[in-house]
Amino acid sequence: MKVPFLDLKKINERFREAIDAAMDRVLESGCYVLGDEVESFEREFAAYCGVEHCVAVGNGLDALTLIIKAFGWSDDDEVLVPGNTFIATFLALSHERVRPVPIEPRPDTYTIDPEWIEANITSRTKAILPVHLYGRPAEMDAIHEIADRHGLIVIEDAAQAHGALYKSKRTGNVGHAAAFSFYPGKNLGALGDGGAVTTNDPELAKKIRALRHYGSHKKYRHDYKGVNSRLDALQAAVLRVKLPHLDEDNNRRRTIADIYLKQIKNPYISLPKPPESTDVQPVWHLFAVRTPYREALQTFLRERGIDTQIHYPIAPHRQPAYREWHSLSLPITERLHQEVLSLPISPVMTDEEVQYVTEAVNRFDPQAFY
Repeated sequence: MKVPFLDLKKINERFREAIDAAMDRVLESGCYVLGDEVESFEREFAAYCGVEHCVAVGNGLDALTLIIKAFGWSDDDEVLVPGNTFIATFLALSHERVRPVPIEPRPDTYTIDPEWIEANITSRTKAILPVHLYGRPAEMDAIHEIADRHGLIVIEDAAQAHGALYKSKRTGNVGHAAAFSFYPGKNLGALGDGGAVTTNDPELAKKIRALRHYGSHKKYRHDYKGVNSRLDALQAAVLRVKLPHLDEDNNRRRTIADIYLKQIKNPYISLPKPPESTDVQPVWHLFAVRTPYREALQTFLRERGIDTQIHYPIAPHRQPAYREWHSLSLPITERLHQEVLSLPISPVMTDEEVQYVTEAVNRFDPQAFY
């Protein structure tokens, strides 16, 4: 049996007729950047997240960068981020000359550990930027308690967490602002790049709307040194087709994750810790297991037709782009990046494929493999 890691063609084929009709509608409209289609998606996604404002932009990195830009922090300011994340979280800060301060994650949830946050707060700290990594909400109550005590902003990196729930609220509505990505492989994915900022702050939303459009509220008047980062109407139309199906797709991912959590029993493999309460509901953008025998496990599964991915092989502070931090020691982060392996999980996986993956993982024995 062949089990792809993520079959985007199969995922999108379910909506082919509706997507074709949406694209025809955009072509007939003659409006291809921003416009009614984008505004409609912004209203619909804001309502879905339970927030007052959504500003659609060119991609997830831009969404995060524009939030940082809108706050106007200076070269001496710092933002606390998880060390265990995709490099985009760091890049958004670096692009605005704000210093990311990496914080260790919890080894069983992969999200930022609140117990490490307070010790790293200084007079220059402006915000905490938790990442809902792999679709699992960070521990937002503890993070907000620390932030409120120190007068800090909380910004969500929700690029992998469309529709995840934290105590009756969706991600995107549990911080001062949130950044989403609609990269094709996300739980809510476009057919190209796309992103959005969600917030309940009307002034912040207004400023980001200008910043994404050359810093302009009014044509040929530029109030800020903005950028060009506007979601195009075709991508908005595709996202509008897929948004009503997001909860159903996320529930399928939860079903698959539940099977993995209950049925994978291999002493050489550590599973992510399931939430302790139904108040927290991940959307399992990725299902990442851990093993010190990662290469052997990946090869073992590949030989049986099962595709896996590594998210991510190199921690941001170990990347060549951040060579000035190579002396920094983050042992938990570094261990995770050396051990994590993502198993296939998607709304179009069949029960037979899920069972095949489960049984293969359980049969893995590094001693026999070597």
